[in-house]
Amino acid sequence: MDSEDSGRVLDPAQDGAALKALTHPLRLTLLGLLRQHGPATASELAVRTGESSASTSYHLRVLAKYAFVAEADHRDSRERRWKSVHDVTSWSNEAMRASPGGSVILSVLHRRQIEHLQQSLDRHEADLDSGRLGEEWQEPSGVSDLLPRLTPESLAELWEVFRAKTAELTARDAEDPRAEQVVLFTAGLPLAPEATDAGEGS
Repeated sequence: MDSEDSGRVLDPAQDGAALKALTHPLRLTLLGLLRQHGPATASELAVRTGESSASTSYHLRVLAKYAFVAEADHRDSRERRWKSVHDVTSWSNEAMRASPGGSVILSVLHRRQIEHLQQSLDRHEADLDSGRLGEEWQEPSGVSDLLPRLTPESLAELWEVFRAKTAELTARDAEDPRAEQVVLFTAGLPLAPEATDAGEGS
């Protein structure tokens, strides 16, 4: 991964246009590919996405306008190579929901992540079935849907512990030749009690 910084925190009050730019599905796909596979040209990304080079070039320029991507070192002078500027993009959910249109943008981004989960699951299963991933990956892989009862403070603490442990293990395995890229999806979605008809008059 060729990036200049590990993360970028967007402020909905100042970065509304940048956040809106991220809601385009192809832009999110291009940004994800650059983060996952490293620098690439518009033509290389066109092959990966099935889009035209003109389309990927245009959307890369939009991402560059809002500082999500930047030009990378060129192998030659014929075509630009692009890289992701950050490993992760984040924001405050509270600030997003308080900003005009922020709830809609947040919903779109969440649904794009769910689409990415489906695509990652499809690829994971294909990699196991084809033998591109060894049998040692079968047992630790998976998707979980735990339903703990937590306070807001405990859920926030759980996020911090998860992020810290992920960073620790990533650093530990950085030079291990057995390490593979792992797509980690996390969700902490509190649900209010369901309404009941108890006590209502007929």
